[in-house]
Amino acid sequence: MASIFTQIINGDLPGHFIWRDERAVAIMTISPIKPGHCLVIPVEEINHWDDVPEDLSAHLMHVAQRVAKGLKSVYEPRRVGVMVAGLEVPHTHIHLVPVEALDDFDFSKQRPAEAGELAAEAKKVRSALTELGFAEAAIDS
Repeated sequence: MASIFTQIINGDLPGHFIWRDERAVAIMTISPIKPGHCLVIPVEEINHWDDVPEDLSAHLMHVAQRVAKGLKSVYEPRRVGVMVAGLEVPHTHIHLVPVEALDDFDFSKQRPAEAGELAAEAKKVRSALTELGFAEAAIDS
């Protein structure tokens, strides 16, 4: 059975996209630690991050760097943190979290977000990415 991320990517489940290209997407997570918490996900369903081919791994980091620029523009955090946990969904994904301190990486701080809230956050980030010149953000949510 396809992972929940594959179902979102394929349009079978709703998702709040902020980036889409042929190899990767970025979506707002439904349980953010902080506003702006999003995920960079390969389109190809690969369970373990260390099994991702090197060229795709480099592309995911390339996307993460660009999305981070949008997050910085919107949230003005001290840093945009990066984490690959890999426990929640058996489909590789990179967490990007606008952070002020190390304890902002505490997953016990996750909370379910309303669809309207996620849509609003996604719109802000897509707008920032578009202003930065990234056409991959000019997508419908």
